[in-house]
Amino acid sequence: MTIATLFALLFGGIFLGMPIAFALGFSSVTTILLFSSDSLGSVAIKLFEALSHHYTLLAIPFFILSSTFLSTGGVARRLITFATDAIGHVSGGLAMASVLACMLFAAVSGSSPATVAAIGSIVIAGMVRQGYSESFAAGVITNAGTLGILIPPSIVMLVYSAATEVSAAKMFMAGLIPGLLMGGILMVAIYIAARIKKLPSQPFPGCRALARSGIVALGGLMLIVIVLGSIYGGVASPTEAAAVATVYAWFIAVVGYRDMGPLKGVPWRRGGEAWSVAGLRALWQVPAGLIGSFTDKEVNKVVLDGARVSMMLLFIIANAMLFAHVLTTERIPHTIAETIIGWGLPAWGFLIVMNLLLLAAGNFMEPSAILLIMAPILFPIATQLGIDPIHLGIIMVVNMEIGMLTPPVGLNLFVTAGITGKPMTWVIRAALPWLSLLLLFLVLITYVPSISLFLPNLLSS
Repeated sequence: MTIATLFALLFGGIFLGMPIAFALGFSSVTTILLFSSDSLGSVAIKLFEALSHHYTLLAIPFFILSSTFLSTGGVARRLITFATDAIGHVSGGLAMASVLACMLFAAVSGSSPATVAAIGSIVIAGMVRQGYSESFAAGVITNAGTLGILIPPSIVMLVYSAATEVSAAKMFMAGLIPGLLMGGILMVAIYIAARIKKLPSQPFPGCRALARSGIVALGGLMLIVIVLGSIYGGVASPTEAAAVATVYAWFIAVVGYRDMGPLKGVPWRRGGEAWSVAGLRALWQVPAGLIGSFTDKEVNKVVLDGARVSMMLLFIIANAMLFAHVLTTERIPHTIAETIIGWGLPAWGFLIVMNLLLLAAGNFMEPSAILLIMAPILFPIATQLGIDPIHLGIIMVVNMEIGMLTPPVGLNLFVTAGITGKPMTWVIRAALPWLSLLLLFLVLITYVPSISLFLPNLLSS
């Protein structure tokens, strides 16, 4: 009765249009009042503990803010230029370069919708001008953008780590090879389609132009080294790396690229000489620009946007933690685990059931909420069946990738529809052929655990 009431209230609220955070909180509080011996005071305590006792969650607002700085600035444009110079000369090279740019931006943002918005707003129109069909361009970017939550650092991985107490650093390690593999699969598919459809390519700009665009993009690429290098090298925790990433993203946007703030539009070179008197005078503007950025309207808007997204996500997480608390106190995961174990399912059979359940949930709910609801239920069953917790996490993240592409709540579909101005049905049809690659990739990740576990086991040994 408790299980039925809890989930009936949750999904009933969602289908009635209630925001997911309120649906989680309402179902949890109602269940506590009706069936639990806990007092209402425990609700306030749990909401406070949900965020204050999970150090890993502190990385989420930092990564969101750094992603906002990079999305608003010109980092995406410079990454696209570098990727296009590198592989744009191959058949279908502009589409492949778009995938590479998504992979690079994913490694500095941690967000799938941000990756689609930052890269797609530039390359979809560019691909159409070069002779690609708009549906082909939109389908590629919508699917490639899902790499934002698979290639580390990933906000969704941080949520899984908080829900299961699994190491966030190991999750980041586990996501690197699958992310690169999925990007490679998309590029191979694009190359094959390009040869069949005779899609255009661009002339190779030369090694000098490639080196120049690489140096220009280095400001954004260094964030990958800072974040992943410090985590994998054991120098910093994911939360500490996220804090450093935020400061770096602010500095590179305000001073390095000068895409916003008081120094916007001020060149580093003057009179054709970097170290002329005018150039040296420009260096003296840096401290003033850094100080002035704290009161600059554009910079403040970026911080406000990042804070708004962070508060929304953390409010969902807090209510989901309360929901998980009700699950735990009422021994619901234990009951469900005993039931499924009683069915006698082998590990591979359980993984099939789990994937179908997560794919269905991805149609209606946001990835972080799905993980916070389902992870406490699925985690004990998986561990009893001998499934590695890190491997389980990567399987769940790949399922969340697919959820980004399935209506009616596929976030990437909404972003692409906003960029192209096309109806949702058109975007779904454009993304559908590429979605089959993600489903095949899910099967591969599910039943070949070494893909996910190779790097964590290597670096932990």
